[in-house]
Amino acid sequence: MSPLLIVAVGAIGGTGAVARLLLDGAVSVRVSTPFPVGTLAVNLLGSLVLGIVAGVGIGADGARLVTTGLLGSFTTFSTWMLESHRLAEDGEGGVAAANLAVSLIAGVALAWLGTVVGGAL
Repeated sequence: MSPLLIVAVGAIGGTGAVARLLLDGAVSVRVSTPFPVGTLAVNLLGSLVLGIVAGVGIGADGARLVTTGLLGSFTTFSTWMLESHRLAEDGEGGVAAANLAVSLIAGVALAWLGTVVGGAL
């Protein structure tokens, strides 16, 4: 792994983090619900884009830039888990379970759809 690739992944990671902040914020302010729709939107979009990248089959360095750099900082497993835990802790067990189920089912479906779309490009 080259030093240039490492720097590029770090730089692109900043872009993914800012994009996540903006999308999560834009979605969350429009919906008044305990369900973490901002995080859901971020993770589902990330799943779709990751599937497209996998389907297109770009080279190893390009894939690292997009998957580790951009999407690794854009999507968020840890926030998804913490939000689910906090929902359950606050007596919103059904919402927590829905968050987990919807994220898993829709995430896998969108990753699959992305591979189909990417493969067609």
